[in-house]
Amino acid sequence: MGNKNDSIDAQSQREIVITRVFNAPRELVYKAWTDPKHVAQWWGPKGFTTRVTQLDLRPGGKWRYIMIGPDGTEYPVKGVFREIVPFERIVTSDEFDEGFEKVVNADLPRGIVMTAVFEDLNGNTKLTLQIMHESVEERRKHEQMGVIAGWNSSFDCLDEFLAKT
Repeated sequence: MGNKNDSIDAQSQREIVITRVFNAPRELVYKAWTDPKHVAQWWGPKGFTTRVTQLDLRPGGKWRYIMIGPDGTEYPVKGVFREIVPFERIVTSDEFDEGFEKVVNADLPRGIVMTAVFEDLNGNTKLTLQIMHESVEERRKHEQMGVIAGWNSSFDCLDEFLAKT
């Protein structure tokens, strides 16, 4: 029989955690994450634009964004909000929407749950993004697609957006 540490270790092997401190108050970072007008200004890697087609911020509410690459290629993503604690925590599924497989030649990972935690840090905001996968194999697929570099680039864009706001 496994012990608690085995369970924790198995979970950590399925997750990707990215943390960034933003030079902006938590309320502003949260609003940038949840207001469609703001999301469209920073979401996606540098050089991309984003069209928000749906953002229903409530448990059970759906979101759908289309990231548009510099060459005009569209990358649709979607999810369903599972938990919302205003200014503190958002938990959502994170899926590649229909059509994504046509523009990316990869076995797309499935069953992703993303948790964003917003913490006040003396007037700044520590944002921790936990990306949980169904299995280690699904996490590896996601890593091979460049998820870590992609999110870090998106966070660079968010940092620039917050500096102008």
